[in-house]
Amino acid sequence: MAKYDTPMLDELENGPWPSFISGFKRLRDDHPDKRINATADSLLGQLEHSYETRKGYWKGGTISVFGYGSGIIPRFSEVGKAFPESKEFHTVRVQPPAGNHYTTGMLRELANSWEKYGSGLVTFHGQTGNIMFIGVDSEKTQHFFDDINEYGWDLGGAGPCVRTGMSCVGASRCEQSCLDEQKVHRTLQNNFTDDVHRPALPYKFKFKVSGCGNDCQNAIERSDFAVIGTWRDDMKVNQEAFKAYLGTKGKQYIIDNVTTRCPTQALSINDDDTLAVDNRNCVRCMHCLNVLPKALSPGDDKGATICVGGKRTLKIGDLMGTVIVPFTKFETEEDYERITELAEEIIDFWAENGLEHERCGEMVERIGLANFLEGIDVPVDPNMVNNPRQSSYVRMDTWDEEAEKWFERKAEAANS
Repeated sequence: MAKYDTPMLDELENGPWPSFISGFKRLRDDHPDKRINATADSLLGQLEHSYETRKGYWKGGTISVFGYGSGIIPRFSEVGKAFPESKEFHTVRVQPPAGNHYTTGMLRELANSWEKYGSGLVTFHGQTGNIMFIGVDSEKTQHFFDDINEYGWDLGGAGPCVRTGMSCVGASRCEQSCLDEQKVHRTLQNNFTDDVHRPALPYKFKFKVSGCGNDCQNAIERSDFAVIGTWRDDMKVNQEAFKAYLGTKGKQYIIDNVTTRCPTQALSINDDDTLAVDNRNCVRCMHCLNVLPKALSPGDDKGATICVGGKRTLKIGDLMGTVIVPFTKFETEEDYERITELAEEIIDFWAENGLEHERCGEMVERIGLANFLEGIDVPVDPNMVNNPRQSSYVRMDTWDEEAEKWFERKAEAANS
């Protein structure tokens, strides 16, 4: 029997679309645990009260587990006396497996632990990428963490720290993959575990790994350190498969949906119905590979581009990641060590020079890219800009001098 009437929330269940209110009501009415029934009922009551008054009543505070400084988002109710069963409704962030590769056994373990100590409400996944266990009181927070930590799970980041890393499903399921996304993810995340759990940075710092230019993780615009898989040789073309597409789809379909949609017009159809690719002008946008996956695939010389400074709106608006490493291979352990050392240099420089509540990309905008590259000891590389003469935001007055320096460094490296 519901303790609180919710006429305004009931309206959200009308219409053709599923409603989150229905899920809350199932926990209230159908779950066998009376504690969870009461918590869901109290939560619905407070939400109805918020709708009536048009005010939110959750406030922050401090809550953590032993040895950790972050990973839990505290939520204390300002109207806890009226809705006592949900007066504390903290959210526990838990890091997902790399690439979000779960087994049903993993999910059952997590669900059982959460119903034992929490509200039963779970989000897969929050914006940072964590599993969000929503609704636990202060007393049971430590018990829940101890339970899941015993069988291998760890808290994610919250606050001014290195946040939970994310990677796409990768080579296990995607033919466009250009690197071992899960290994890159785990290498970086494991190295910065202390910085995840003990906030000591100007603000948050995110790693995201996408295996190709499709960027399914939105790494370029949603992470401070984006690893984007790519290739630097020619795209591979299966001409027989391309002719099969022509036969089934028709030439006009290919022209309308593939060649004319290439942003640099790098594709054309030859007189003998084969596909010509101007690889020098290909920008790896992935559109043609997505439309013709059997005919086109990434080249063999695979690696990744590293971009730094992507973020959503904060102080200066949205920023896309800036290319810091145009291309790097991931073949040996030394390659992984090198990229970890670069991440350490970037975080250390940002921690020392960033302002409070300033993302890494905002710092780069403030001090200038040249100063940032000098600070992290990365030489300017003309490949950081694909077509400098077409980029209005790149100063050209000293380009020739810088290009000469770059060629000199390349010659010295070749002779050493």
